[in-house]
Amino acid sequence: MNPRPSAPAESTGTSSDSIPDSAVPPAGDTLRRVPRRRTEVCADDGTDAQIIAAGALCWRLHRGELEVLLIHRPRYDDWSFPKGKLDPGETIPECAVREVSEEIGLQVRLGVPLPVTRYDVRKNGRPKAKEVWYWAARIIKGTPTPDGQETDEVRWAPVAVAHEMLTNETDREPLEELERLHSRMRLHTSPFVVLRHAKAKPRASWSRAEGERPLAATGKRQARAVERLLTAWRPRLIETSPWRRCVETVAPYVRRHRHKLKHRKSLTEKRAQEDPRKPVHRTRKCLEVLQPTVLCTHRPVLPLVLDELRDWIHDPALLQAMPDADPYLSPGAVLVAQQAVDRGGEIVSVEIYEPFED
Repeated sequence: MNPRPSAPAESTGTSSDSIPDSAVPPAGDTLRRVPRRRTEVCADDGTDAQIIAAGALCWRLHRGELEVLLIHRPRYDDWSFPKGKLDPGETIPECAVREVSEEIGLQVRLGVPLPVTRYDVRKNGRPKAKEVWYWAARIIKGTPTPDGQETDEVRWAPVAVAHEMLTNETDREPLEELERLHSRMRLHTSPFVVLRHAKAKPRASWSRAEGERPLAATGKRQARAVERLLTAWRPRLIETSPWRRCVETVAPYVRRHRHKLKHRKSLTEKRAQEDPRKPVHRTRKCLEVLQPTVLCTHRPVLPLVLDELRDWIHDPALLQAMPDADPYLSPGAVLVAQQAVDRGGEIVSVEIYEPFED
C-alpha cells in the first residue's frame, strides 16, 4: 500500500440550494473540449486537428461471443460506427453519447477509451486533418433504431464479421482494441469519477461558517457543465461532502437524473484534517462497490482520495497519468477511472477533464 499523505488546508463550501437556469453556460463552453486520456495503449493529450468528431463502439456478449454494433450510412454507402462532429462548445464525451442517441436512439454509458482515428478530409477544396475520438460503450436504454437520415440500417456483428463489413480501414483500429480489451477481461468496466467542487466564493469575502460557503457565479456555470459531462458516464452512486459548494456542484446532475445524494462527512476538509484515514476508507468503500460512482470533495482531500485510487492501478503508465501535485484537480475538474469488473475493480483507464475559466 502507498503511504497516505496528510490533508493540507484549503480555500472552501452546504445546502442543496438549486442552481437557477440563468446559470446555464452557453452550450457547454465551460469545459475544455480536449481531454487527457490514458490506457495501456492510448495516450491522448490534446489535438491540432481542424475537425474533431467523437463516437462509440457499442458492444454486447451474445451467447458468449463479443459483438459490436455497426451502422450503415446511406450518404456514404458505408458501414461504420455511430459518430459525428462536435457541436459548438460541446465536450468530446458529450458528443460521443449524443451521436449514438441521435443516430440510433440509444442511451449509453461510456467505458474504456479506444484509439483515436486520424485522417485527412477535403473542405472547400482544401485538405484538413480530422480526428474521431472513440470509447467502448454499453447500452443502458433503448433498442438500436436507424434515424432514417444519417443511418438507414443497424446490425449487431461478431468481431470477425465486423472486420469484414467495415468500409474504412481506419475503423479497424478501435475495433481491434475492443477485441483485445475483451480478451484481457478489461472491457466490462464501471466508471469511478472524482470531482473537485466548482469554483466557490473567495474565503476572504465570506464571514460565516466555512461549510456554508457557496459557489461563485463561475462555479454555478461550471456545475451545469459538469452535469452534462457526467451524463456520458451516468453515475448512479453520488457521494459528496455535505459542505455547500460540493452539494451545489453535483445538484444539477442529481436533479436532472433524480438520483439520491449521499452526504459523507468523511469527505469534508475538516474531517480529513482530523483523521486522514476517514476519506481513504470512504474512497475504498466506494471502489469496492463496483457501481458507476461520482465522489465530490475538496482540494485538501484529493491527495488522500487519489492515493487510494493508485492502489487499484497495476499499469505504471496509468500511475504516471495520475495527478501528483497540488492542486491535483482544478475547481470543477473531473477524473474518470474505469474499473474492470472482471478483474476485481482494477483501474484500467484514466481520463481528466479540466474546467473552463471564464
